[in-house]
Amino acid sequence: MQGLRLSCLAWVVILLASLSLGCAATPTGMVGHPQDPFEATNRSISAFNDELDSKLLKPVAINYKQAVPELAQIGVRNFFGNLNDIWSTFNLALQLKPMDTAETGLRATVNTVFGVYGLIDWGTRIGLQRHKADFGQTLGYWGVPAGPYIVLPVLGPSNLRDTAGWVVDNQGGLWGDVTPASVRYSGTALNLLDKRAGYLGFDSQLDQLALDKYSFIRDAYLQRRRAATQRGNPKNDGADDPDGGGQRYDQ
Repeated sequence: MQGLRLSCLAWVVILLASLSLGCAATPTGMVGHPQDPFEATNRSISAFNDELDSKLLKPVAINYKQAVPELAQIGVRNFFGNLNDIWSTFNLALQLKPMDTAETGLRATVNTVFGVYGLIDWGTRIGLQRHKADFGQTLGYWGVPAGPYIVLPVLGPSNLRDTAGWVVDNQGGLWGDVTPASVRYSGTALNLLDKRAGYLGFDSQLDQLALDKYSFIRDAYLQRRRAATQRGNPKNDGADDPDGGGQRYDQ
């Protein structure tokens, strides 16, 4: 386990170091979105993800939605949401947000103690808001640039900074220490399946609204991540970009 963690940290270092190489990898007269220099490759990976989703993930999610009782689905959502609240508390503290840290930490405590390890969401019922935060946001708060937009196989939209943050999120969260591994993998699959089920119905709406699905998803992701990081420090993610295109990957 220690070796795995060291390996993951090594990947984080490599990814962050790669941020400085982005400028050299881009042609001077690049046409297209300034934060998407690898658009051709990203589109290919996105097409692969769409095919995998339509052939496997979506059908399984439909069966899950139909076969699993709603109460059980809510329990799954609450349980993993509570784990995320615990990790968010840590990241909010790193981002120097005392009020959000206190409220999210109290929410996680209430749900863990009185909600059977988070299966019941008492925090929402008593008015404690959820403030989501991940390590990608934390890196942005402390000045790490977003880097180029990339599409990851299976995982979907990301950028170089958020990919590094994702590695830390998965190793730093409590779920990463659950044993045996079979339980951890099964729980992770269940969590991802529940999340996919939550987007059922959005697919057709997206196809109707977006002339270019890839561009729509990319722009929505970049705007959402920029807004999330702006809560900590607006200058880190393109707040000074008058075109609203997000921070250029080579800044």
